[in-house]
Amino acid sequence: MIRLRADRRRILAAGVGLLFGLLCVLLGPAAPASAHAVLVASDPQNGTIVPDAPNRVTLTFSESVQLVDGRIQVLGPDGKRADQGDPQADGATVTVPLRSGGGRGTYVVSYRVISADSHPIGGSISYSVGEPSTPPVASGDATASDPVVRTLISVGKFLGYAGLVLLVGPVLVLALLWPHRLSRRGPARVVHTGIGLVLGSTVLALWLQVPYATGGSLFDVGFGDFRDVLGSTFGAVMLVRLGVICAAAVLLRPLLRTGGGESKADLALLGALGVAALATWPLSGHPTASPVAGVSVVLDAIHLAAMAVWLGGLLMLLAFLLPRADARELTAILPIWSRWAATAVSALLLAGVVQALIEVASLQGLVDSTYGRLILAKVGLAAVVIAVAAVARTVVRKGGVPESPRPLRRLVAVELGVSAVVLAVTAVLVQIAPPRTAEAAETAATKNTTVSQTLRNPTMSLQVDIFPATVGNNSLHLYAYTPDNKPLPVVEWTATAALPAKGIEPIEVPLLRITDFHAIGDVALPAAGDWTFKFTLRTSDIDQSTVTMTAKIS
Repeated sequence: MIRLRADRRRILAAGVGLLFGLLCVLLGPAAPASAHAVLVASDPQNGTIVPDAPNRVTLTFSESVQLVDGRIQVLGPDGKRADQGDPQADGATVTVPLRSGGGRGTYVVSYRVISADSHPIGGSISYSVGEPSTPPVASGDATASDPVVRTLISVGKFLGYAGLVLLVGPVLVLALLWPHRLSRRGPARVVHTGIGLVLGSTVLALWLQVPYATGGSLFDVGFGDFRDVLGSTFGAVMLVRLGVICAAAVLLRPLLRTGGGESKADLALLGALGVAALATWPLSGHPTASPVAGVSVVLDAIHLAAMAVWLGGLLMLLAFLLPRADARELTAILPIWSRWAATAVSALLLAGVVQALIEVASLQGLVDSTYGRLILAKVGLAAVVIAVAAVARTVVRKGGVPESPRPLRRLVAVELGVSAVVLAVTAVLVQIAPPRTAEAAETAATKNTTVSQTLRNPTMSLQVDIFPATVGNNSLHLYAYTPDNKPLPVVEWTATAALPAKGIEPIEVPLLRITDFHAIGDVALPAAGDWTFKFTLRTSDIDQSTVTMTAKIS
């Protein structure tokens, strides 16, 4: 009795420790919500000055996006809405129509959209018409996400993964390994719990997606917003999951009765439904936005299936088979299960490694990013689990079924305990942007290399834009203003570009007059370095001004 109580105390202590670790992972300090798509281009470009008011604004993202109702707006210099009608999304491009006759000054475009992997992305850009002015202030923060909502999303994902474990592995063991003489009442409760967790986590995900998408609080859920979520790709995938799980629950009833009674047709249909259910996880996450989406979806489904078979089978061994089955039954079951576990672990490792390589993309991303460090933590925990599993398999292969299965049960309990923490890490991992997203942002920043400078002297102000500021052909836009920011009529424009550090003498830049105060030109710059640009503007027969600037050409 004393030994039994000591064992119970150790199990309780281990459970408390694992729960504490889980809470630290789920509820600990969270980084700001990372965007899983990035804005790679806009027209007009961010921070530029255009001579005439455009009739639309175009935003281009790194992956396909879906609109959030009412969360894209353009504010004019007077602080009033400058957009009209509804914005349109076509793949990765969003077009926002503008009112005609927009005034001069600075405009701010704020946006919040849903990326292909169901995560929101928000931000803002600005541009000026004719001349810059004090930017208007948009109401609300387009990048905000309620931390309670983010935390509950991670909790819901963990519950969904746990439900898969309690559903897939136990059903497989009941269908193929369960001794006929043993009651199925206990395993049936486990399976019903798994069904409940999957259904509950799915409903919770649908609810939380509304405030997550709009940036609202937990109960800031309107009927129209909820309808929009149900009509989105994410909502469709969640509804499919609900339907598949409900259908599977009906087909599982014969299998869960004592004595079985399920038919081969039922088992085949259950297998098909299981594949459909597993596919809903990658179809609503990172794999859909992967550079090789088809491969990533398949790999993620294999990863989930292997995890659910392995951990669910371990649970059945620990809770039911090792305590209840006799030596003859265990002698038949354990070698088969050992082969299953080896296959599942191999699939788990292969799919996980390939998927991590796709998402991380580089060794630096593995070390320097939160996503990469969580991958490393997950690999370390998985290594512990695999080591314990190897010891258990060695016991089974060399010694057969021991007279007392207590040591084997302890090994299985350790596997399950550490695996619970792995699931918690995974639940947090799917909420964090992979390093390939950061690389996309860096690429976008590299592409948007416009050099913009405003040159001033007592008689004028000259806005200079050089694009793309790289070796090769470059475009120049020049805008002339008076010292009080009014358009300055220019009679003649001249410009030269020189690179003294490499002995390149001034190159004349041909300029074309577009309006009285706006001129454009093109020049081929043959080398990288700090180029010196010289601009001379003649404003009358006797008045002219010269200004110079240095621009880094890469």
